[in-house]
Amino acid sequence: MLTSKVAKRYAQGLLNFTQESGSTASVFSEMKDIVQTISKSKELQNFFSSPIIDVKKKISIALEIFKSFSPVSQNMVTMVIKHGRESQMQNIAQEFVNKVEDMNGVQRITLTAATTLSTENIQNILKSSALVNHENKFDVKTIINPNILGGYILRVGDQQIDASVKSKLTQLQKEFQLN
Repeated sequence: MLTSKVAKRYAQGLLNFTQESGSTASVFSEMKDIVQTISKSKELQNFFSSPIIDVKKKISIALEIFKSFSPVSQNMVTMVIKHGRESQMQNIAQEFVNKVEDMNGVQRITLTAATTLSTENIQNILKSSALVNHENKFDVKTIINPNILGGYILRVGDQQIDASVKSKLTQLQKEFQLN
């Protein structure tokens, strides 16, 4: 998913502020909570996207939802809503998380498979790939997509290995068309 310029700018501003104030670790945890909370609640997504709901009401409800957060995170939520960017709240929080993980050398890995993979299979795939730097920490996200028929698609950063049955069948089909 492409991240908007708005999300990148807000996340960078928040990162700069938290680094100066020494609160990066606590805000990092809270931004992860924002991402999870919004992604799991369709109602909250609709609430933030609604142009009908008043800004003051959005702020009061958002602050109630995130009342356990630090003042830094609460101020960020308030500012984003005041500027009319509440529909980007999840993206801003995710971009902040990504920036902090990049700073800490964490690799983001996405593994797409046709069915659920065991932990052992995931570890074997990661060990067999030259894309994964095993000296660094990494965060593996698994996606189940039956459309790939079998095999897997491993994405590390901006590099990808497509070992899916669907891509092999598509490649075979193209070769038949050329001959």
